[in-house]
Amino acid sequence: MGLLTASQLVLRAATCCPSPLVTSSSWLSTRSLPVGGMNILLMGPPGAGKTTVGRIVACRLGLPAVDVDDDVLEAAWKMPVAAKLASVGGERFLEEEGRALCNFSASGCVVSLTGSNPLHAEAMRHVRRTGLVVYLDVDGEDIMRRLARMEVNRIVGQESGACMRDILRHRKRFYEKWLDVRVLCGTGDAVEEVAEKVVKAVERYDDYAAETYVSTRCEDVGASDRKAHFSDVVVEGLATDGGLYVPKNGLPQIDAREWLRLVDMSYPERALVLLEKCIHPSDVCAADLRTMVFKAYGSNFASEAVAPVKHLHGNQYVQELFHGPTASFKDLALQLMPQLFAHCLQPMCNYLILVATSGDTGSAVLSGFGGLSGGHKTGVLVFFPEGGVSEIQKLQMTGHGEGNARAVAVPSDFDFCQRSIKRMFGESGLTGHLAAEYGTVLSTANSINWARLLPQLVYHSSAYLDLCRDGAVKFGEPVDVCIPTGNFGNAMSAVYAKRMGVPIRRVICASNHNRVVADFIATGEYDLRGRPLLPSHSPAIDILKSSNLERFIYHVSGGDARLVKELFTRLDRQRHFRAPEPLLGRMRREVLAGWCSEDDCLAAVRTVHAQTGYVMDTHTAVAKVVADRLQDGSCPAVLCSTAHYGKFAPAVFKALRIPSIPEDPAEQLKELASAASGPETHGDMMECLKRSSSSRGGHRVCRAEYSALVEEVESMIQDSFLKVM
Repeated sequence: MGLLTASQLVLRAATCCPSPLVTSSSWLSTRSLPVGGMNILLMGPPGAGKTTVGRIVACRLGLPAVDVDDDVLEAAWKMPVAAKLASVGGERFLEEEGRALCNFSASGCVVSLTGSNPLHAEAMRHVRRTGLVVYLDVDGEDIMRRLARMEVNRIVGQESGACMRDILRHRKRFYEKWLDVRVLCGTGDAVEEVAEKVVKAVERYDDYAAETYVSTRCEDVGASDRKAHFSDVVVEGLATDGGLYVPKNGLPQIDAREWLRLVDMSYPERALVLLEKCIHPSDVCAADLRTMVFKAYGSNFASEAVAPVKHLHGNQYVQELFHGPTASFKDLALQLMPQLFAHCLQPMCNYLILVATSGDTGSAVLSGFGGLSGGHKTGVLVFFPEGGVSEIQKLQMTGHGEGNARAVAVPSDFDFCQRSIKRMFGESGLTGHLAAEYGTVLSTANSINWARLLPQLVYHSSAYLDLCRDGAVKFGEPVDVCIPTGNFGNAMSAVYAKRMGVPIRRVICASNHNRVVADFIATGEYDLRGRPLLPSHSPAIDILKSSNLERFIYHVSGGDARLVKELFTRLDRQRHFRAPEPLLGRMRREVLAGWCSEDDCLAAVRTVHAQTGYVMDTHTAVAKVVADRLQDGSCPAVLCSTAHYGKFAPAVFKALRIPSIPEDPAEQLKELASAASGPETHGDMMECLKRSSSSRGGHRVCRAEYSALVEEVESMIQDSFLKVM
């Protein structure tokens, strides 16, 4: 079929839309065309409703509708499509169908492709150049029912004896290869509902300018002409005013029928669908995002389920978030975030990623960024408290001593490291000097970076979907989530999952004896004055200044940036603030918070092991103690198991009252594994410890002074970038 003429466009539009159109030229001059006047190409399997949905969408948008079967193939072949298929057979049909589509030319139309068009690469490359490919991702059971009603028992490419479901499953990878925008159709969605979703998806694609991010401290959003998009906030990390970036219009809402579509999906499939809804395709296109997600959550995870949920006892479940390469929940974000970061980089600069860690983030950042290709464009510098991490955590970090990744110990605490990094971002003289002298921009991979936090909402969503799949809840029934937290990032991501539609009743924040979050929720007073950071058996949550509380207060206050700025400026200057009573009431409706002593933590490890044979790490034990105290048992409780027990082996030995502790960390893990019925020994961590044990030496330590950390930054830049130049 050649280029559709003006009269054909008008006729097609008039056929589907009751509003008469006089001429195509007058119509084009009075309407703003979607997607810049290009085609909207509807793609999906047979029975997805592409033709019907296409006509409805065309009518709503005032565009001509084109059906490839009727208007392209049958017009070219002068015979029905079914007759052509019967006469030439499947393989030749696909080739002739593809050639016919390669001759198709039109613009400004809603085009309903055939179910088999995406199997012909040349044809899809041709039509994709003409417009936006919208994938109607329809539930497989809905497809099967529709095909049965249509009395379709075979489709193109289906050989004798092949199952229809298998053919549809095979085709899905072709649809995902070519899509620009996915329309996730809920089970049982009517064609009118699907059409409405298509219109909204096209509007979202067109309105990239609206999908922006604002600082939690920006009082007058309209005062600045600069619009920060996802690609900007990934690279910048921290807003220039010291605040944290959040989506200006919030996160997308997902309805129950769409959530149900995700129940039977794998973890990477769930992640892809959710992240597509949160990241505009103009920032990261669908194909690139799919590549990143499946690389992030693939063979690098020891469990095929990635973040499996296991029954503990009673109404309690454990979500194991430690199957990634560094054996902590940080891998769920940091196997993906570096790929997003590299994708969003501007080509003319070097970037130094600065990270403060209380243990787990450091090794996860080094692992994630270490897996990037691209030469010497990105460096990573991690600061960790010398006496505030476990021996295994230290070995994991200091084992990355080569190339553009380095971990440096500081004889202080996490809060000092984090405070120093935030100060560097805020000093324009320093950032200007680094940019002018070395062409280097600072960024961060802590959870203050939106791209670090965003992937974490996926595993909270996935936990609920697993419970639905396994029959523990029906969708819509509530669960509580109990999270050991220090920096509040993991808890904040659960709040975001709830806002997207996951039926989380309460987020329960669990602290150790550094109970600043628990005290704040209890009293409304955030007070760091004279408050020392106490060492604990759960060092990853040994944090007093919880950065992501700023995002939480911003959201529960209804986006009151003036209040947020006032409170956190006071905290920076006076180390204290008190939340207004109305705000405190709203916070308590969202979260509960409690804490446990060191003795209670170890007792929980011991008790659970005695009852079940399962060994928890000390952070999961903190969550267990607090959940037992605060959760009423009326709904399931999911404990976020944030690290493998092997990372804190000496404390676990103490909890289990095993008297003789081997000196070698690898031997510690082997002995603990022999006493545990689960979880299994972490292979990647064992390999890391073997390498570290064979080449153990000293590690870099700098003075606990701000100026010393700045010197480390400049030295790292020189080593990473100048030697290359």
